[in-house]
Amino acid sequence: MKVTVLVGGVGGARFLEGARERFGVTPFPERDDTAAVGAPEHAVTAVVNVGDDAWMHGVRICPDLDTCMYTLGGGIDTERGWGHRNETWHAKEELAKYGADPDWFGLGDRDLATHLIRTQMLASGYSLTDVTAALCNRWRPGVRLLPATDGRHETHVVVADPDSTDGAKKAIHFQEWWVRYRADIETFGFAQVGGAEGGSPGAQGNRAQASRAAITAIEEADVVFLAPSNPVVSIGAILSVGGIRAALRTTKARVVGVSPVIGGAPLRGMADRCLEVLGIETSARAIGEHFGARSGNGLLDGWLVSEEDAGVAIDGLPVAAVPLLMGSPQATAAMIDAGLELVGL
Repeated sequence: MKVTVLVGGVGGARFLEGARERFGVTPFPERDDTAAVGAPEHAVTAVVNVGDDAWMHGVRICPDLDTCMYTLGGGIDTERGWGHRNETWHAKEELAKYGADPDWFGLGDRDLATHLIRTQMLASGYSLTDVTAALCNRWRPGVRLLPATDGRHETHVVVADPDSTDGAKKAIHFQEWWVRYRADIETFGFAQVGGAEGGSPGAQGNRAQASRAAITAIEEADVVFLAPSNPVVSIGAILSVGGIRAALRTTKARVVGVSPVIGGAPLRGMADRCLEVLGIETSARAIGEHFGARSGNGLLDGWLVSEEDAGVAIDGLPVAAVPLLMGSPQATAAMIDAGLELVGL
């Protein structure tokens, strides 16, 4: 069975651990021309959000790709949920002494090595897809990690300018909104900034287009899961990449979404704040309706909600209530089995 998962950061990485457990995968071939030779019976591919990506201190940072890579490769800091374990912060301390901006974003020394390699390879003309495959050669995640696009597709947030006295608005990078302000600032909306790889116009003007690998992963899958990641700035950012939504609408795969909230509260992070900005209730029902049923104009063939949200009904969309706490890869694998059963796989 070929499984594709749309994922964000921490929640997506934990879901991928369960998918790897459930399907017993070995590292997926990273080159398309080797896919027919020695490919595992079950293959899991993750299409990963790049909306959080940013340039900081001259290096390219891809937080969600790295969180998935470190988690699956056994190198994540389990207490923070992101970055290397046993991290040190000497470079951050020295940057602060130089007065380098931004001073609110910390680069760990071990993590910095990943960003330096990525930046060098990008500068040499490699695509982000190829760079990610090269980095994964070290970490051996057992899951193929693909950026949703090789183009720039950063999430920016429209906020009330904190330095203005006349109510002016400005757009800031998502990382600044999330890390510096902890989303605790008057907010009006989200927008994707960027375009096709190399800055050239994409097929739809300046909108970043999905990589061929990401589209193929959706088109050729037997099942596609929308992981319990932030529905606005993780899954939503992936869906806004050119070609992704259309591929989900037309794929032969069954598409199963997993609610990121339990009993009206997000498992972690600030998904509720993001939903509030869009005027969407923080509930399994509202998020399921936001994604919509593929039998209508939406994307889903099935929707998993928590046992606390049993009784949720959405027109045209089969719903099942199951345990959604990802306390272990085995627990997540059981959740995946429930999703497969819901859509008849």
